[in-house]
Parts: sequence; C-alpha cells; structure tokens
Amino acid sequence: MPSKSRWAPPRIQVVEDAPVPPPDDRESELWLRHLRAQGPERDAALAELHALLLRAARFEVARRHAGSTHLRGGDQDDLAQQSADDALVALLGKLDSFRGDSRFTTWAYKFALYEAAAKVRRRAWQGREIPLGEETWPLIADERRTPEQGAESAELFAVLRSAIQSELTPHQREVLVAIALNDVPIDVLAERLNTTRGALYKTVHDSRQKLRAVLGANGLSIDEHRSST
Repeated sequence: MPSKSRWAPPRIQVVEDAPVPPPDDRESELWLRHLRAQGPERDAALAELHALLLRAARFEVARRHAGSTHLRGGDQDDLAQQSADDALVALLGKLDSFRGDSRFTTWAYKFALYEAAAKVRRRAWQGREIPLGEETWPLIADERRTPEQGAESAELFAVLRSAIQSELTPHQREVLVAIALNDVPIDVLAERLNTTRGALYKTVHDSRQKLRAVLGANGLSIDEHRSST
C-alpha cells in the first residue's frame, strides 16, 4: 500500500449502527476530497482507509472464528489482509455512489465486514463437497410436535419432496437443495457453479414460487406450518 504523508483524518471509533450524520458532515467531505485528489494527498488517504478496513476485517474474522474450528492464527490474519485489500478495491469502485446517508467511515466499514464474512464462509467450505443430490436432504423432524402436528408435517413434506422432484429443473433442484436445505453460503455456491449471486437468488426465488403454487393447490402452506411449530 502507498506510504502515509502528513495528512490523515482523525481516527474515530466506528460502530455499524452509527447515527446518521447532519448534512454538514465535514469529515466525510474530507475523505471524499482526499480520495479524489492526486499524488501524496490521495496516497495518504488510501493508506489510512486501508488501515481502517483492516481493523474492521480483523474484528469480523475474529468474531466468526470464535464459533468455528477451521481457522488458525495465521489464516485469520491472511483472510483479514485479503478482505481489507478487496474491500478497498470495491469501495473505490463505488465511491461515487456514496450519498451521505451515514458517515463515510461507517459506509466504508461495511465493505470490510462483507468481504471478511464472505472469505470466512469460503474458507469453511474449502475442500468440502457441496451437497446437491437428494440423498443429502436432511431429515426434518421435531420430537416435541404432537401426533396431529406430526401428521400435518409428514403430509407437507411429502408434497414438498414430490414437488421438488417433479416441478423443478435439475439446476433449480440442486441450487435449492444446497442453499435452502444444506445451508451452503450463496457466494460459495456461486463460485463452485461459476455463476453469480444474483443468478442464484433468482433461481431460488423461481423455485420457491413453483413450490408455493403446488402447496397452495394442495391446501398447504409453509408459512402456516412454521407459525404452528
């Protein structure tokens, strides 16, 4: 990263839910001015911004590491560095979209949080096979249900399973099984299938629309089932 010069914006403690600043948010204006400048002035702003993104990425990686076992100390720092680098590139590409709805530092912070979260998810699935076939469908059961609720659930899932097999295309079936039933992160699946998150979101949306139509034709509803369990 470029070396720092004498200029650097004031360091502040950034929180994700910071209040919306007043229209005369001078600090955000300074960030934009220096990032759009040339030479040492811009280099200093980039270095300071990267440092902020790195702090945010380290925080997010450490937070997610607390609930996982697939990251070692060196892995955490490497992921944080990669996250900060990618967040900086993404932020600069969208710099003109900043409208001042929050402080610039709060807005920037979220780029690092997103990149860090995505990279930790990808690392968790590294080397693992993504479950796509019917044999990987989880068994859905709840021993706390009454016999009546159990019968209703059995009917619902029988119709649902049949609809998944008969109404969805092979691609829709694979995507829905991976994302909705086996909790595969959508960015991980997009990478494995060489597609985009947007395309996968549309596939899941279309699949759910088909399934809701079938359930409705049979007098069933996933929403009503969830509210009764």
